[in-house]
Amino acid sequence: MPPPPQSIGDGGVLQKMKMGAVMGGSVGLTIGFIFGSFSILKGGPGPRGALATLSQYMLSSAATFGFFMSIGSVIRTDSPYSLNDAAFVTTGATTSAYSHMLARRYRVLESVRGRRANNPIEVEVKAL
Repeated sequence: MPPPPQSIGDGGVLQKMKMGAVMGGSVGLTIGFIFGSFSILKGGPGPRGALATLSQYMLSSAATFGFFMSIGSVIRTDSPYSLNDAAFVTTGATTSAYSHMLARRYRVLESVRGRRANNPIEVEVKAL
């Protein structure tokens, strides 16, 4: 049996959108079950029955969460300032490397804004 791949692929926009939709759908199903059950216990099942009412809550909540999570995951991962933690997980980088990456991200953000900040975080990173 071949060994598993050593690195995590970045994937395309469609793959990120699918992953966001699956995560949002899972959260939506759970939230829909909780709120639907509470609604049924509080106000009764209604004319369609308990199962139909609960499934309507769960599916509408899953569709809403999935839609917004798919869009949000694409927006977040396509940002030039997003952090790629997968490289640190697969290579086993130390905390120092992670702090250097955060400092580099901070400097990029400050240069985009057109000003440099002299704060203790930047001074400490320069000392490293």
